Amino acid sequence: MSDSNRRLAKPTSSSSSWNFPVFFAVLLPIALAAVVFRLEPFEPAEYPAEELTGRVVRVPATNGNIGRVWESVGKGDLVGPEDLVYDREEGVIYTGCWDGWIKRVTVNDSVVESLVNTGGRPLGLALPNNGELIVADSYKGLLRITKEGAVEVLTDEVDGLKFKLTDGVDVAKDGTIYFTDASYKYSFKEFIYDILEGKPHGRFISYDPSTKQTTLLASNLYFANGVAVSPDQQFVLFCETLLRRCKKYYIEGPKKGSIETFIADLPGFPDNIHYDGEGQYWIGLSSSPTFSWDLAMKYPFIRKALAIITSKSEARTKGIWIFQPSSSSSSSDEWWWEHNPVSAGSRWSPSPETQMWGFPTPQNSCGNNILDSLFGEALNFKVKMVVLEKEVLCNWVP
Repeated sequence: MSDSNRRLAKPTSSSSSWNFPVFFAVLLPIALAAVVFRLEPFEPAEYPAEELTGRVVRVPATNGNIGRVWESVGKGDLVGPEDLVYDREEGVIYTGCWDGWIKRVTVNDSVVESLVNTGGRPLGLALPNNGELIVADSYKGLLRITKEGAVEVLTDEVDGLKFKLTDGVDVAKDGTIYFTDASYKYSFKEFIYDILEGKPHGRFISYDPSTKQTTLLASNLYFANGVAVSPDQQFVLFCETLLRRCKKYYIEGPKKGSIETFIADLPGFPDNIHYDGEGQYWIGLSSSPTFSWDLAMKYPFIRKALAIITSKSEARTKGIWIFQPSSSSSSSDEWWWEHNPVSAGSRWSPSPETQMWGFPTPQNSCGNNILDSLFGEALNFKVKMVVLEKEVLCNWVP
């Protein structure tokens, strides 16, 4: 072979040796990812095209005076407060927290009291005229808290289908309770999958305390959320978080039983809604839409990829076993602390009457703040406290 032919042959050999590692370094991972994507049973649906217009209702500019007139109430004493209800006669605010506690906050001096622990995650709250608190607990269902502090489950299913994420609630003057089940498929700590799946699992429901009858009023809702009965008792408003709108359900008059849009194209995702007694409804927006989220809503394959990533992260859950002595508890008492960074939710389950570890940074025998050291992890984790009689142990469980 001539020198010129040898020179021409070299690039061919080099090109062949270069392609082989490129296949394993680049093409093979892509092929494996494609296989995993195809085999994943999670199949998101398309959101209604007419709702993905990108329109946003015009709102007034930010009120710069708010920062000068508001004040923080119960700061540092409330763990993830959700809905609020104000008792004018007592001058207190009730709110439900991540750890299952319903707190009572005195407005004038910001004193925080623990009222009762539901053992779940209280979300929506309502205070009818009889003074008994009505609670939409995401795990437990629709609850009533008596004046003595007893917790009673009013209902936890409708038409044979259990609630999975009881959310917003309000009470009409005739005593009828209107509330939402944000998803009959996913629980509170799984709600990210309801969002990613893009299917209408939400329901709007009523409960009649006099007959104890639970009635389905509307279904196929996109994450049904906050509820507010109109002051004239003619209709009830409820929010559909994922579609950035609130709807009106007529309970009286010629339109009774019909539904129409109250407001659409909100500048954020509506959560709770309240009437202020002065002709206005206040809607809490959990977050505002972003370009990346708009893309995800438009293209199901993006949401499927996000679901796969989320599920793989959750599969790598880390946990800690902590053993703590207590003279006031038996050796069989157990509690779990759960934190989910995806939903930003944390709770005691079930919550002990006395948090002997304190909150939120319990110390273990290894001298570390257990929860603080793990809040930075992009993973779910659990802390289990088992009461022993004498010894204290510290052990990491992968």
